Amino acid sequence: MEATRNFDPDNFLIVDARTFEQLKVGEIFRAPSRTLTDAHAAAFQTVSCDNHPVHYDDVWAKKHGHKAPVVHGLQVLAFTAPGATMFPHVIGEVFIAFTELTCQFLKEVNSGDTLYPALEIISLTPQGATGVVETAATVHNQRGELVLSGTHKYLLKTTSKS
Repeated sequence: MEATRNFDPDNFLIVDARTFEQLKVGEIFRAPSRTLTDAHAAAFQTVSCDNHPVHYDDVWAKKHGHKAPVVHGLQVLAFTAPGATMFPHVIGEVFIAFTELTCQFLKEVNSGDTLYPALEIISLTPQGATGVVETAATVHNQRGELVLSGTHKYLLKTTSKS
């Protein structure tokens, strides 16, 4: 059991961590696809306290031009969380903060839709001992339609000491 005696939780990595300088524009970090159910929508409604009938009342939603109750936009946005992808594992200990996001809701999402979230690095801005990573955040549905588009910004440590 030599392996057990030398086990160090700090070295238990899912992937080798990289530095800010090792990241590349164009890298994509995908999250697993998810098919949304009424249970997901109900759970989010409970957590968010958003009780608008567009999210749970089929008759109300259809009366107002929707094909079914609409999944909360913030729930769709939540699927772009960096922790849903490999990104936090890739950056390891250099992460400082998630500093900014933008978001546009482009298409209606309903229970039964399958979502495909992804983050793509679109810029890397070194700032001495820190650097800003900007990603495009996208969510497509099972029909290939872009339902959400936005950006995230993260502040990371760099190996630079200036």
